[in-house]
Amino acid sequence: MGRTSTFDQQDPTLSLPRQLRVCQQVLPEHAVITVHCYDVESGRTALADRGQGIAHRQMEIPVPRDGGIGDLLQEADCPDRRFDAVICESIDRIARRTHVATEIEYRLEQVGVVLWAADEPIRVVDRGRRARSATEVLTRRVKQGVAEWYVTELLEKSWAGFETHTEQGYNVGSPATATAPGGCRTRCRRGGSRGSRRRCWRPIPLRGWWCPSALRGGWRVAEELCYRQIADRLNADLLTNPPPTPVDAGRAAGRWTASNVREILMNPKYTGHMVWNRRARKGTGGNRLNPAEEWVWSAAPAHEALVDLETFVRAQQVAERRQRSRGASGMNRHPSTRRVYRLRGYVFCVLCGRRICGKPSGRITYYVCALKAEYRPAGHPPSIWVREDVLLGGLTRFVCAQVFAGARRRSLAPHMAVVEAEQGRERQQWLASLRSVLADTAAWSRRLLHNLELIAPPDPGLVREIGERHAELQAQQESLQEQLAAALEDNQGPHGAGKPELFSRLPVSPVHLSRLPDDLSRPLFDALRLTIRYDGRTSEAVCRIVVASDAAVGEAIDRVTESERHVVRCEAALADRRDREALQTQQVQAMMKVLTWLVGQPGETAVGAHVTASRSSRTLTAPVTGSCTATP
Repeated sequence: MGRTSTFDQQDPTLSLPRQLRVCQQVLPEHAVITVHCYDVESGRTALADRGQGIAHRQMEIPVPRDGGIGDLLQEADCPDRRFDAVICESIDRIARRTHVATEIEYRLEQVGVVLWAADEPIRVVDRGRRARSATEVLTRRVKQGVAEWYVTELLEKSWAGFETHTEQGYNVGSPATATAPGGCRTRCRRGGSRGSRRRCWRPIPLRGWWCPSALRGGWRVAEELCYRQIADRLNADLLTNPPPTPVDAGRAAGRWTASNVREILMNPKYTGHMVWNRRARKGTGGNRLNPAEEWVWSAAPAHEALVDLETFVRAQQVAERRQRSRGASGMNRHPSTRRVYRLRGYVFCVLCGRRICGKPSGRITYYVCALKAEYRPAGHPPSIWVREDVLLGGLTRFVCAQVFAGARRRSLAPHMAVVEAEQGRERQQWLASLRSVLADTAAWSRRLLHNLELIAPPDPGLVREIGERHAELQAQQESLQEQLAAALEDNQGPHGAGKPELFSRLPVSPVHLSRLPDDLSRPLFDALRLTIRYDGRTSEAVCRIVVASDAAVGEAIDRVTESERHVVRCEAALADRRDREALQTQQVQAMMKVLTWLVGQPGETAVGAHVTASRSSRTLTAPVTGSCTATP
């Protein structure tokens, strides 16, 4: 029986033949080896998982293999087994954990198979006599304990070494080149007597204009876009936002994906600190994410920060709120989907804190919290139901009164200058990025022609390939020049808010939020940071929005249904000072899209809401310069 550690720590093609030779040299007279069992795996692996690896298939080991430790134990239980004893080079080759090694030894003894070690005395005794003396048992147990102590001490020292390595600012694992566009090159420092390399990050200028918005928190923290929405924005212009290239170039998708964006936004190394132990990659960890308190950080920044630590923390908080929530509007792509849930992802249960899912019942849409008994907290009913139209009714009146009607002139109009300034900054970044890509493309084309001049004599196939690549670069350069010319003529950036003059003339018509297209209502709810918390015990729903101006802050209580069984309470909170500018821009953009849609709708000329609750109905209208008033 043989074993080597993982193939990247030892060379099984050398270790296993050596173990076989040592065992053959100490065999008793007339004894021969009939079965060769070995594994290429860690000695600390649990017994149930031993022998299931495939590392031995990745190399040519000059020792025939009849199976692993699992196959050996299985054959030992058979009466017609091909062996009478098992021999190994040393007892630590069986396992590095004492209880695993003794269990294997005990199972073999129970079926009459003795376990020998080449570095211990080997005695051949008749059946019925004691196979080992007390001293031999003690010696073996000491060696098994020493084997476990050795690997445990080695792991402790290795862990401390990784911690010191990280605290000094050196990188562990793959650099960000595989994830970030343009990436982060590494500068190497030599250390140790053999000149081993230790790597630190050195950020290089990122070519995409998206970096200030995405990495520094604009798209994620201020706008709270999901990973897929950020990826879609980046994929809109791959020339100025080149997708990341993984270590294995064959796995490159050629575009941005949600997983690319997630890895960048969750990577704390962009804060300037070096971080280690973010994921449990060894043993049974399964590459899971470790708790943040187990991460090892460098005490001081080790490289230039691309995002400040506070923004990084707030981005992780956004991830907690948006976890498992689809950011795109419209119906789910599941083939059985038949309707759109307007408040999907915004409704939470007060009793358990979980997001409530939409569920139809006939023509009525409900939001239901129905947990299994083992996950249900004390006092939580088996199921909690609340109607979507009840929630939308109270929310519509509040949004019309506090956001569209009263606040549109008081608070939003003065902030149009802020929106325009933000658009101007984005436009300048976009133009600079276009010019940078255009200059790079021209340089690549010149280098191709220069390399062609150095080839003597030129190979016809190579000349043809260079010519094709040069033609591609020329076409790309012409496309970039057209984009740059069009951008210079356009007054808006790639994500402009719209024309401000629409704001001064608001010929709008009555609208209920449920009547808005989902691609308009969902961006509006996202911009207002809508959250609805429903308490099934009191039948009370608290709708909370966040606004960027104190002129829109207020509270309104709305009771609906004729039995007044449900209470919908709406409140508006003032945004954090750090987010007001970006949030104001996002809210203006969303509201402008809604108002522009209302301009094209025939009908009345006031912002209003129509609510139907059970058997009664009422209409609320809002004059252009006043707040909402009830009309019987």
